[in-house]
Amino acid sequence: MPFAQTRRAFLAGVGAFALPLPARGEEPPPRILEAGPVKAQLLPAPAPATDILGFDGVSPGPILRYRQGDTLFARLVNKTEKPMSLHWQGLRGENGMDGVAPLTQAAVAPGASFDYRRKLEDPGLFCYRPGVFKEAGELLDRGLKGLLVVDEPKPLESDADILVVLDDWRLDAKGAIEGDFSNADEAKGAGRLGNLIAVNGASAPKSFEFQPGSRIRLRLANLASARIMALSFEGGTPSVIAVDSQPCDPFPPVRNTIPVTPSARYELMFDLPATEGAKARMILRAADGRDQDLLLFATKGAPRGAREPVRSLPQNPALPPVIHLEQSKKVDLVIAQDNGRWTLNGRPSKAYAGDPLFRVKRGTPVTLGFDNRTGIPLAMHVHGHCVRLLHDLDDGWEPYWRNTVVAPPGKAKHVAFVADSPGRWALHDDILDHEAAGVATWFEVG
Repeated sequence: MPFAQTRRAFLAGVGAFALPLPARGEEPPPRILEAGPVKAQLLPAPAPATDILGFDGVSPGPILRYRQGDTLFARLVNKTEKPMSLHWQGLRGENGMDGVAPLTQAAVAPGASFDYRRKLEDPGLFCYRPGVFKEAGELLDRGLKGLLVVDEPKPLESDADILVVLDDWRLDAKGAIEGDFSNADEAKGAGRLGNLIAVNGASAPKSFEFQPGSRIRLRLANLASARIMALSFEGGTPSVIAVDSQPCDPFPPVRNTIPVTPSARYELMFDLPATEGAKARMILRAADGRDQDLLLFATKGAPRGAREPVRSLPQNPALPPVIHLEQSKKVDLVIAQDNGRWTLNGRPSKAYAGDPLFRVKRGTPVTLGFDNRTGIPLAMHVHGHCVRLLHDLDDGWEPYWRNTVVAPPGKAKHVAFVADSPGRWALHDDILDHEAAGVATWFEVG
């Protein structure tokens, strides 16, 4: 799978989009995405291949790559035994195409299909995954996931453009997927965590070799269903250039570490050491100290020349430069557990079958608080919109946009956004065991 590209190959791939246009009045055919059973070599040979689910015979699924302004036209063909839908994580607006069943569409039954059409207004790194309530976690853990890349008109200069899907799998001693997807203790705890960490569908780590001084553009997504990943970098200092699909002014991560929630995406730029034989790596930090290498970089050959500082990607003009918090509708969501059952604002959750958490008119600024009264972290995801994470001291917000924010155990976090996309939008924990158990609600923009 072409997840790592040289700059020459990347530019050649961009040029491949200059295809003949269809005849006037003729609609281009859809990109077929067939979800069904496949085998994957998750463990190194000679271990047997594992029975999983994939798109078009692979997991992660094929990279869907477009230019800004193109239209995504994809047909999901469901060859699994479960109801399906596709959620396009990070794409703003177009509620009927958000893929949350049963909130925005009916689930796609086994043997059926569904067409998704979306105008790709924003460049960035997105992902696609199942969005059927109570089924999404199992489908994701069995392998149904993939990347969507929308290229900006003028890419930043780099010597390599590397796409990385991080994941975990829970395998038994024979290399088969463990089939318990309804564990109540996991649903009220950290969620289903795998025992095999994978990079682009194979066991970690993944190795690369480049010339000394090469500039790397690294686009990564955490497509595990529950694991919050703390990723550290050694041998170089990366600059974060985009978070959850939206550009930001480049900044170095605190302690060279980024926290990546399920379905979150980061784009980074970094220069490899200028000497031959140098090493760099990206590490998954573990609370028990058993850290694991995920990406290994080595330098070989003649060094490249000096580089200018990393430039910013163009900021998204569709997002508001200022959110007027004093005019915002203020909403709090208190998340707790009562005898092991999740509650929202003191009541048992009805998830997407209940009343909306709030209703607002289009264009209304919203301040939303996630008050986590439990002892486990939550990864709260607002669909269809980009949000600002507010400072705890009420003195501003972080200088980047998010789709998902972490509400730490026993603490509250607040976000602000402008509700500018009409429709019924999901609001849930991206730890999908939590969503299935009731950490899910919705809001409506009229």
